[in-house]
Amino acid sequence: MSEQEPASRIRVLDPATINQIAAGEVIERPASVVKELVENAIDAGAGSVTIELTSIRDSIATIRVTDDGCGMSDADARLAFVPHATSKISTISDLHRIHTLGFRGEALATIAAVSRVTLVTKSVGSGLVAGTRIVVEGGRVRETSGTGCPDGTSILVEDLFFNTPARKKFQKSKNTELAHIHDICEGICLSHPEIAFRLVHNGSEHLITDSTGRPLDAIARLYGSTVAAELVPVELILPFIEVRGFVSRPSLSRKDRARMLVSVNQRYITSAGINDAIKAGYGTLLPKDRFPVAFISLIIDTGLVDVNVHPTKKQIRLSQEKEIFEAVRDAVREALFSHDLIPSIEVPGPVERLATDPPHAAPSGYPVSDNRQPGMVAESTHAGTITTDQRLRQTELPLTPRPTAVISSLLPRMEVIGEFGGIYILARTPDGELLIIDQHAAHERILYEQVSGPSGAVRPSQELISPVVLHRTPKEAAIIRDLLPALAKEGFVLEEFGGDSFLVRAVPVILGRVEESPVIDEIISDLVSEEASQAVSNRERIVRIVACRGAIKAGTVCSREQCQRIVDQLRMTQNPFTCPHGRPTLIRFTRHELDARFLRV
Repeated sequence: MSEQEPASRIRVLDPATINQIAAGEVIERPASVVKELVENAIDAGAGSVTIELTSIRDSIATIRVTDDGCGMSDADARLAFVPHATSKISTISDLHRIHTLGFRGEALATIAAVSRVTLVTKSVGSGLVAGTRIVVEGGRVRETSGTGCPDGTSILVEDLFFNTPARKKFQKSKNTELAHIHDICEGICLSHPEIAFRLVHNGSEHLITDSTGRPLDAIARLYGSTVAAELVPVELILPFIEVRGFVSRPSLSRKDRARMLVSVNQRYITSAGINDAIKAGYGTLLPKDRFPVAFISLIIDTGLVDVNVHPTKKQIRLSQEKEIFEAVRDAVREALFSHDLIPSIEVPGPVERLATDPPHAAPSGYPVSDNRQPGMVAESTHAGTITTDQRLRQTELPLTPRPTAVISSLLPRMEVIGEFGGIYILARTPDGELLIIDQHAAHERILYEQVSGPSGAVRPSQELISPVVLHRTPKEAAIIRDLLPALAKEGFVLEEFGGDSFLVRAVPVILGRVEESPVIDEIISDLVSEEASQAVSNRERIVRIVACRGAIKAGTVCSREQCQRIVDQLRMTQNPFTCPHGRPTLIRFTRHELDARFLRV
């Protein structure tokens, strides 16, 4: 008897199952529905788009998107729910020159596969009184009829995920889903300032923009005029890319990237690489754990952009990624340094009792001692003056000079009039403004630019009288071994000393005379503990730490001459506004602000 061949275990899935699987890739949550429908409205040439939401029992119940775009004929409306039916591409070559937000013909089909959808549409210029109404439930057409309606399209989505209980169960609370919808709508609104958008929830308007075509107007409507006032315009046009938008002054930053919004060819996307380029444009203007507010629009040759990477189309792939990164970074950098970045102090209400004001910490993080006496420039002891002079002169290396016009545009001339608490230098400008300079942060900036010259150069070293032995953990020792070549170029002479120990024979001249073992140990510990980043090289980390450790410390009382030397050298730096870690070096009081504090105005 012949053996019977076993039945095939591989089956072709039925269309309904296929559509539900596809929908799971494209439609993750209510915000996905909003995104797909709004993008379809934009592709239809809409001048205004309204998103209406209702919620019941802590979940989104209905989503309706209405537009005044071109609408659809009866024949097109019937095809709109067929998978992979689209008016936007016809051949595979069209994928390389996509100018629309949608192109796969999946949006309506996938939404309808997991919900109940009602489409009402009428083609602009058709001359017909009635449009088309189609009701689809779980991918099956339940009703097709004529109906009276205005030109354009309205799509109502109800009972999302009614036939996929597992997906429905994992939906978040109403407020969480609303937050995701807000994020999507904000990104799309800023990518299309020429379109008027309205977002309504349970009859209450949550978001509204006008179709002015001016991005700054949309920003002000979404985030307020205070945020808009803190932004500087960005514009850079190159043969392969146009970079436009707005970025915040360093005084306005966040602890997350939530306000870094990017569009490519008017498509709102998420891109860690472009976000990194924006942050890199700030250099040391921001601390590493702070992020700017940024709204950047890139126009790139469609041949350099692949949007067919992810089902949601929120992620894209760029060719010439390095050149695009550099263009965005340079555009942000040029925008920032062409504007006044000295922070001013907001004028608060009247000060009722000065004695009750709590003590403040210095911006650099050093505490202010309560027993220091405020006043004008103090006369230091002879020994103290010599020590400070040595500290300043040892680190007084020549800076790369900049044109006088550039110096004047970044920072005015300053005349030192006093110091406060061994931490702050008080200076006045020719315009009568009072500047308060953090002497440690300012000196740190000076040293940073002195030692961050050409990367190929080897920094001068000074030998220690007695070499210092460092004992590290195996993990720390491995990090130090990786850093040895970079440390050597910056003036550190270290050699392995058996096991996980190292012998330090010399340190950079910029540090001055450093002989104490704890000080050297702290410098190396800083390097080991500071988290490495792709955007910051090992050399950059070393230079920042050396500059910080080499700068005069808070509590060092400087003479008038020493203070003047610091502020004069600060003016010569490329970026006098922040220390290498992004903290401000100086703040400004105008005469008007001081008069307001004393109720003179």
